[in-house]
Amino acid sequence: MKKFLTLIALFGMLTAVNAQTNNMENTRRVATRGYAEKEITPDIVYLSISLKEYYQDGNTKKKVAIDQLEKQLFDAAMKNGVKKEDFTVQNIYSYNVADKKKNNELLQARQYRIKVADLKKLNTMLEEVDARGLQSTNISGYDHSQKREIEKELKTLAVRDARTNAEILAAADAENVGKVILINDNSSFNWNEIAPQPRMYALKASNAEMDSANNGLDLEVRPIKLTCNIDAVFELK
Repeated sequence: MKKFLTLIALFGMLTAVNAQTNNMENTRRVATRGYAEKEITPDIVYLSISLKEYYQDGNTKKKVAIDQLEKQLFDAAMKNGVKKEDFTVQNIYSYNVADKKKNNELLQARQYRIKVADLKKLNTMLEEVDARGLQSTNISGYDHSQKREIEKELKTLAVRDARTNAEILAAADAENVGKVILINDNSSFNWNEIAPQPRMYALKASNAEMDSANNGLDLEVRPIKLTCNIDAVFELK
C-alpha cells in the first residue's frame, strides 16, 4: 500500500513538473543580461613578512635568534592594532651562510601572514623590528570589511539592469515586460584575482648601516574594479 501511494505521489510530481515546463515553453519571453560595476579601495591588506637569523658583525658567537625577532614583530603588531588571530606563521625554513671559517650551522627563517586593517600604522610596526632581521615583505592579498554588502549591491544593480535591457527590447516590438521567469547568477567575486598585482618590497637587511627611514613598507593600495553579470529571462505580456 505504501509503495502504491509513493508511486502515485511521484507520478503527481512528474505531472506537475511537466506541466510547468510546458507552460514555460509556451510563455512568450525575452532573455537579457544585466551588468554592474563598482570601483572600491580595499581596506584590508594581507602582508607576508619574512624574518631571518643573522650573526652580529659576522661573529658566529653573536647570533640574533629567530625567536627574538619573532617576538619583536609580534609585539609590534599587537601594539599597532593587529589581532592575535590575524598573526600566523606561514612557512618555516633554514639556510646556510658561507663564510671563511666554514661554519656549517643552519640559520632559521620564518614567514608570517599578517592581516592589517589600519594601513597607516604599517611603517610604525616595522620600525620596531630589527632591520637586519627583516628579509622581505610583500602584499599577499586584499579584502574589504564590507565585501558582502558590496557584492549584494552589485547583484541587485545587475538584475535591475537586466530588466531595463528587457524593457528596451520589448518596447521595440510594442511589448511589455512582466515577471521574471529565470535568473542565472554568473558573478564570481575572487578578490585576490581581480586585485592589482602586489608590489614586492625587499628590505636589504644585510646592510647594517642602512638608514632606518628607508626600511619602511612603502605601501600603495590602489582601487580595484568589481563587476557582476546576471542572465535573466522575463515574461512578455
